[in-house]
Amino acid sequence: MRRSSRSTSASPRPRTLRTLLRVLVRLRVFWIILIAALFLSGCVKYDVGVHYDGQNGGEIVQHVQLSDRLTNFSDAAQDWLRSVESRTKQLGGRVKRLSNQELLVRIPFNNGADLEAKFNQFFQPETEPSVADSEPKLDLPKLTSHLTLTERNLLLLERNRLSFDVDLRSLGVLSANGNLLVSPGSLLDLEFSLNTPWGARSDNSSSQAVRQGNRLTWNLKPGEVNHLEAVFWIPSPLGMGTVAIALLVISGSFVKSLLEPQPEAPIIESTLEG
Repeated sequence: MRRSSRSTSASPRPRTLRTLLRVLVRLRVFWIILIAALFLSGCVKYDVGVHYDGQNGGEIVQHVQLSDRLTNFSDAAQDWLRSVESRTKQLGGRVKRLSNQELLVRIPFNNGADLEAKFNQFFQPETEPSVADSEPKLDLPKLTSHLTLTERNLLLLERNRLSFDVDLRSLGVLSANGNLLVSPGSLLDLEFSLNTPWGARSDNSSSQAVRQGNRLTWNLKPGEVNHLEAVFWIPSPLGMGTVAIALLVISGSFVKSLLEPQPEAPIIESTLEG
């Protein structure tokens, strides 16, 4: 009887241990999020800007900055920076290494169609740039983005509507049923800006833009679908030149008509009699 009482009193211990293990397994997502928040806080700062100098083009400017914790945590960060450099050079752009973790990218474009083609090719390449066989392949989240620019020439001015869609849902931490558990807003700082000669107006955007002079800036939200639209006007040098030439021709014709000698009136001679 004593032995049976001992076995009965000792049986709850394994059950308690198994219950504790189940709880720890269920909380594995929580631990992953907690570790990421502690060690990778503010790990990526990515600013993308479209700078319009005029009707004849401008440049796409990108500022990429990674934290020391991220670059020390994984070699994939440096591989990703090298892929950014490779894609930039393929599009005729320039890359400036500000530090081991920071890049400044400039890609020129000649007009709206060139901007649309280069922007979409950079962010949605059909094939990944080739890397050395010794380097590990990058396993990055699949992001979908698309930029469109509609131009309407009104002789003296050009009206432009820029639309940018980017799907950042793959950057979120999802539960088994697809609900967003946490948005990595504390880990990623993503911005998109538009700088034009006369400024721009945000229209039908999913987030509110901040205006600084002639520059509009939107904060992109990781874990969500972002839609940005803006309308801006650009002076047309070709149209202004055409109007200036037409006014010069009209003015010259008017001045010439004033300077030309007027034809003399016919003299009628009268014969005086007597």
